[in-house]
Amino acid sequence: MSEKQIAANQANARKSTGPKTPEGQAVSKMNALKHGIFSKEALVRGFNLKENSRELAALHERFWQAYSPVGPVEEMLVDQIVTAQWRLRRALKAESGEITLSVDGGHWARSRSDPKLPVMLWQLAGDPVHAMQDSVLGNSVVENWLRELREHVEKVGELTEASLKRFRYDGKSNSLWAELEKLRLQLSQDANGLDEATRREESKKQALGFIDRKLTFLRWGRTHCEKREAAEEAARQAAAVLPAPEVLDKILRYETTLHRQMFRAMSQLERLQRMRHGEAVPAPIMMDVSERACA
Repeated sequence: MSEKQIAANQANARKSTGPKTPEGQAVSKMNALKHGIFSKEALVRGFNLKENSRELAALHERFWQAYSPVGPVEEMLVDQIVTAQWRLRRALKAESGEITLSVDGGHWARSRSDPKLPVMLWQLAGDPVHAMQDSVLGNSVVENWLRELREHVEKVGELTEASLKRFRYDGKSNSLWAELEKLRLQLSQDANGLDEATRREESKKQALGFIDRKLTFLRWGRTHCEKREAAEEAARQAAAVLPAPEVLDKILRYETTLHRQMFRAMSQLERLQRMRHGEAVPAPIMMDVSERACA
């Protein structure tokens, strides 16, 4: 192009800078809502999912004001940019949804696991009560047993063989039952010259003291298990933050395609607008890649 042609184009561009009156600007502002052929079709209008048309219109208006397109081609390119941006936002929502399903779904599955499973594991252990003390649930169960035993001793005044049957979990002997049984036999035989009333009072005192010490130990163990299980749950949730590989790959490929479409439309729009303002813009370099050539 000659210098005269460039100057003439620049002069013409300065003449068509858009509406200057408030009325004209108000009409021009609505152009983004009148057009937007592609972006309107991008709206999801399902029964369970309805995207907000006002948000799309607001997004279209922001891009319209930023680029001020002139003519149908520039308007189409702005519309393509808006559509790509809207779909990119949807891709981010899809990723957030997948992460939420992975994190919350895993937590719900673990919280709704079969309650019989830990019981089966306790039954398989050599010392069921010892195995129970390795979890919050197991500690709580043994604590309840000891509280009931304490109430029994308070009421009856001593440890009885019947009151210790519960501690033979699933009919198996264990360390806690052995300790309680040993204490019961010792208290029932060791009178030390005391009368019956005094002996029973001393027996009750020693039994309650033993139970209270065990309860204190179990509460400490339950607190320790709560911290450990909370840390394990946090680690599981952190590991679930990334979507499954096939889902993540699908989202990333979708985002890559949309970014290419958006940046290509932005490049074409910039080139057209520079040409409209009289700049000498060289033709874009185009390259066709053939699969046969690569082969």
